Amino acid sequence: MSTAREDAMEDRAGRRLAWCVALVLRHAPDHVAAGLLGRLDGPARKYLTRDEWLPASAVTLLLRHGTAQDRHYIARNPRVVGRPLPGLPGPARYAARPGPSPELLAEAGPGPFGADELLALLRRHGRRPRVPLTLLRMPHDPLDPGFLVREHARTPLPPGAVEALLLVGGLPPETAGALLDAGPQAGPGAQGAYGPSWHRPAVRAVRMGLLTFEELVAHVAPAHRTLLLAEPAGPPPRGLRWNLPERTGMRTAVARALRPLGDDPRLWAELLRHARTAPLPLPELVAGLAGGSLPGPADGPGPAGLEAAVRSLAPRAEPGPRGGVERELALASLAVPMETVAEDIRWVRDCLARGLLDGADVVRHKLPACWALDEDHWLGETYTPDRHDRPGPVLTARAEADRLFALALGEDPDAWWSVARALPEFAGTLPHLLLRVTDGGSVSTRP
Repeated sequence: MSTAREDAMEDRAGRRLAWCVALVLRHAPDHVAAGLLGRLDGPARKYLTRDEWLPASAVTLLLRHGTAQDRHYIARNPRVVGRPLPGLPGPARYAARPGPSPELLAEAGPGPFGADELLALLRRHGRRPRVPLTLLRMPHDPLDPGFLVREHARTPLPPGAVEALLLVGGLPPETAGALLDAGPQAGPGAQGAYGPSWHRPAVRAVRMGLLTFEELVAHVAPAHRTLLLAEPAGPPPRGLRWNLPERTGMRTAVARALRPLGDDPRLWAELLRHARTAPLPLPELVAGLAGGSLPGPADGPGPAGLEAAVRSLAPRAEPGPRGGVERELALASLAVPMETVAEDIRWVRDCLARGLLDGADVVRHKLPACWALDEDHWLGETYTPDRHDRPGPVLTARAEADRLFALALGEDPDAWWSVARALPEFAGTLPHLLLRVTDGGSVSTRP
């Protein structure tokens, strides 16, 4: 009996640790995330790969460096969308499509195609991925990754052709990243370089497990494309697009790349001026701005929505107190859970709707810290697990958690692991936990 009880307690501890590690992985840089994954024991690692909110970048790292068992559990995780694994959308789904149409056969011929001929066809039919996928299934010479990268650097392939190459699979991450560079011609006059599906290859690269968000930020060029991927302009595009967790992950990676600018308004203004036309990836552009080594920006219009994207990502001054006594009561209520979870959710949602609280307030003041980091515990679970009906509070909460983790822990893997281990049983707020860890105090007892 005691053995069964001990096993049940260990099982519960493994589940809770995996849940909390999944929450922490949302905010950790890639090398820290890889270190956290390597420290998990077998049971906790199994539960993590089955966690409903496993971040997309963690999935990529597990696919790349994990074991066959990791891939087995991820493939059967219903919340992991778009991965090229058994039972999920990927190369097998598109291999089952009908063969080439008579019109395509009449134009291109039955094949086999040489590499140059295939690339010419991909350029001609590359607006959407459907025809390129059919072409890639027809007999053709193997596409050498080096040749593909050189040809794309000379004249970038259309987005549908890039997406098809990613979907067919077999590309190393370096090649996948190189295909996301739209080239210098997407700088000046960039409005003409944006069609309705320009964003799809970036989303597909993440969904296929080829790149993490940090790697995406490092490879996408020009920089204004990266900024617009983090904060899309206009109404959400139809079809393939970021879901809410992916959008927060992209914003986290972009904010990490923009951190060298600090809160200097002059540097942020220079970012907007240079991002309109500079052909560089965002990290190189930011490094040049912070080091003062960039020449003056070229004349030319920027894409629609770029100014709004920069403004949404720039640090803002803390707003003054709003709501008076009601706001103070709302903040105090975050430390006193209601009798039921449903009642607690209704109260927090009502305070958010009335403007008494925002997502950052919840992250800073809600008890316990693990509930504050999980939006389901204060917004309520939804039937669509990849989005919430209130995305604004989710975005502000993730941004505030990013800021707190970066400020307190930096890139110290040991500190991140200490927070992840302490989080399941810690009863205080997230700032309190981070202070305990950074000050070297004990987090083993309730505050």
